[in-house]
Amino acid sequence: MPAMNERTKPETPLLSLTALKKSVPGGRVLFEGLDLRLDRGEFVAVKGESGVGKSTLLNLVAGLDAPDSGHIAIDGVALEGLDDDSRTKLRRDAIGFVFQAFHILPHLTLNQNIALPLVLQRANGDEAIARAREMLASVGMAGRGEDYPRALSGGELQRVAIARALVHRPSLLLADEPTGNLDPETATRILELFAKAVRDAGAATLLVTHSDVAASVADRALTLTRGGLVNAYAR
Repeated sequence: MPAMNERTKPETPLLSLTALKKSVPGGRVLFEGLDLRLDRGEFVAVKGESGVGKSTLLNLVAGLDAPDSGHIAIDGVALEGLDDDSRTKLRRDAIGFVFQAFHILPHLTLNQNIALPLVLQRANGDEAIARAREMLASVGMAGRGEDYPRALSGGELQRVAIARALVHRPSLLLADEPTGNLDPETATRILELFAKAVRDAGAATLLVTHSDVAASVADRALTLTRGGLVNAYAR
């Protein structure tokens, strides 16, 4: 049998979850036997009702929590082999986060909020602000960089959060109910913007949500069960 050459060699997945098990205090198992492969640029949504472990799954992927058993690798690097400092560096450099509650700092301008991931990477200050302006324009808020968060609506705050999550060009984006605090009309507009922004950025994206509408913007939708992930639909 001929040796596999570089063209036919399978690409290392951006995110690989293998046989994950996680329980909560008291012994209740949230899920076990959980497998997932997420390739570069792929957008996957994980659906499930409150309490099934969706946010816990994101915490495991981010290295903020550890599974009872199983393996997690990001770009071929196993999280269980990293110390705390290495996991922190991985989160800082390779992962972007979008939360339901926005987490925009009220005492900083929008440009300063968006530039934060670059500041943490010790990027040049002028370059960080210039990149923040570019990202703010990409989410439809050009010229608003010197505004403060108090002047923004919920939908605008989530736009800023999306820009901040992508400003350092992460390879993996994690989103936890990103439109959960928005009214349905605003949520739909933000979801369309979110899907376009992450695809333009080429970031692999894992979104967890209870919403069918939110899941519909993804390439694949999976449902989280106690026995792992099962297909909801694919398009």
